[in-house]
Amino acid sequence: MSLNAKFEVISFDDAEAALAAPETEGKPRTLVLFAGSDLAMGARAKALLKDAQSQLERAASAAKFKGKAGSALEILAPLGLPVSRLVILGVGAGNGDDADKPAKFEDYLALGGQSAARIEAGAEAFVLLDLPESPAEPAEAAAQFALGGCLRSYKFDQYKTKKKDDDKGGAIEAKLAVADADSARALVAGAAHTAEAVILARTLVNEPANVLSPAEFARRASELMKLGVEVEILDEKAMAELGMRALLGVGQGSENESRLVVLRWNGGAPDAAPVAFLGKGVVFDTGGISIKPAASMEDMKGDMAGAAAVTGALYAIAARKAKANVVGVLGLVENMPDGKAQRPGDIVKSMSGQTIEVINTDAEGRLVLADALTYVIEKHKPAAIVDLATLTGAILVALGQEYGGLFSNNDELSERLTKAGTATGEKLWRFPMGPAYDKMIDSRFADMKNTGGRHAGSITAAQFLQRFVGKTPWAHLDIAGTGMSSPANDINQSWGSGWGVRLLDRLVKDNYEG
Repeated sequence: MSLNAKFEVISFDDAEAALAAPETEGKPRTLVLFAGSDLAMGARAKALLKDAQSQLERAASAAKFKGKAGSALEILAPLGLPVSRLVILGVGAGNGDDADKPAKFEDYLALGGQSAARIEAGAEAFVLLDLPESPAEPAEAAAQFALGGCLRSYKFDQYKTKKKDDDKGGAIEAKLAVADADSARALVAGAAHTAEAVILARTLVNEPANVLSPAEFARRASELMKLGVEVEILDEKAMAELGMRALLGVGQGSENESRLVVLRWNGGAPDAAPVAFLGKGVVFDTGGISIKPAASMEDMKGDMAGAAAVTGALYAIAARKAKANVVGVLGLVENMPDGKAQRPGDIVKSMSGQTIEVINTDAEGRLVLADALTYVIEKHKPAAIVDLATLTGAILVALGQEYGGLFSNNDELSERLTKAGTATGEKLWRFPMGPAYDKMIDSRFADMKNTGGRHAGSITAAQFLQRFVGKTPWAHLDIAGTGMSSPANDINQSWGSGWGVRLLDRLVKDNYEG
């Protein structure tokens, strides 16, 4: 997995020595620095600008640049500096902030993205990570900065035959100057692996459905074997023998056969129960016989964002050789409305033996996950399960695109996920569950129905899934608002976000490594 940005860690001294030399002819030089309120800077940045300070102050005054977080000042051919462009990014207080410094690693992630957006491909670029207030863990801050830069630089443009002039530059390269270069190098290299994992997930979400069939998704997931991940792919015959009629019912109207992919990373003790991640992988969702409206149906190529996130998470976990046992299960189907498609009113028997009345064929993701949950519990006996799915439009109504919905039968697992989400910026909001909601999916003709109606739609979907987990600690993440069609931000300009990859990796790192 190639990246469109590369950050080479160097020391402040090495950066200053390199910047003392004149620019290479034909290769413009860009310098990125950071300023807080009243142009406050770190000591090394101040020293570097001693001959250009008056010009900086005049330019800041003319541009009304006050160092507010998210703002930027650009000076071309600054006097007293052998660079073509000087970029000053604001890190100061603003919009109610009460601190003149980045308070969280999430802020360094954003700074990395903002910096990458200002660096041109082909330029000789230097970034002096010297802020007015130093972070408590500078090496980790440097890693988050590099991660943000790599994520911001991602583009999905392989199907464009004509590109704009500003899209032809290729990858950016920058020297990242930090206080403790030796400590930062390994962490920055690890950040590059994390970026590769997120970008893998983004690319899967961005791919059109005529390219990414269940079989093609399974093939791409199997490439994780290069990292030491064990891969097993179940075809429709194997799933039928296991009794996965709920999952198979979703895909029976498609010419593209369904798949169940099992990814296993064995990095922990041989007898330690794994943590399991499950992903809904509906590579295209027409809604089936309960067909969706035509408007924005093209977005339903992203209905496999949960499976993409699980694939990316296993990549990240394997790439850093995590000392944990992790299983990833991808339920890959296509929901199409032909003569073989299941109908509203059909009753299917799941792998668990429980029967399901299909009220709405567009409530299909939970059918896929039901059999995947039973499979992973019976075959792998996990210590905990987290499933990710673009499951309900109702979660968008409740949370917009800022948080993922969290539903769980276990307070400890919920707390661990919430903390991991806070640390990575992939935030979660927990919803209630209970018998009153569970009653809403009781069926007159089967053990349950696959939708409880309009009210509390995200909660009743989670109640449906809970019927297949028993006593295993379990959490369901509804990522319909965060996994696809995500708004552009400092670290993502892509339609597919790769949301959940860093969250799951952090969950494992903080709680399940021996």
